Amino acid sequence: MKKTAKTAAKTATKKPEAKKPCTKKCAAKKCETKKPALKSVTFTVHAEAGQDVRLAGSFTDWETKAKKMTFKKTNGVYSATVKLAPGEYQYKFIIGDKWTTDDQNAEFVPNDKGTFNSKLVIK
Repeated sequence: MKKTAKTAAKTATKKPEAKKPCTKKCAAKKCETKKPALKSVTFTVHAEAGQDVRLAGSFTDWETKAKKMTFKKTNGVYSATVKLAPGEYQYKFIIGDKWTTDDQNAEFVPNDKGTFNSKLVIK
């Protein structure tokens, strides 16, 4: 079939198709919309047994009843594990009704309450 100038012009002005987001879990790693892998992060804090200990932070919208921590009798600490995407996060522990920073983490940032929050960077 012979291409005419009219057919060639139509072919040249055809818009490229937009790539559709991948909806499959593929191992080819060619998806443009692939989300960063979540990493499990375990937070621990020393507190007396029997207390209500919670984890609040930028990843929980600072809810006071956010993530309940469980007490481990074997090592005497409360712990909670959350899955986080790479990024920078701020957090505090709530022991009873007292908000406290993580004394095992030397990274702090000032907050709008005039105190500090613990800072965590996930790479």
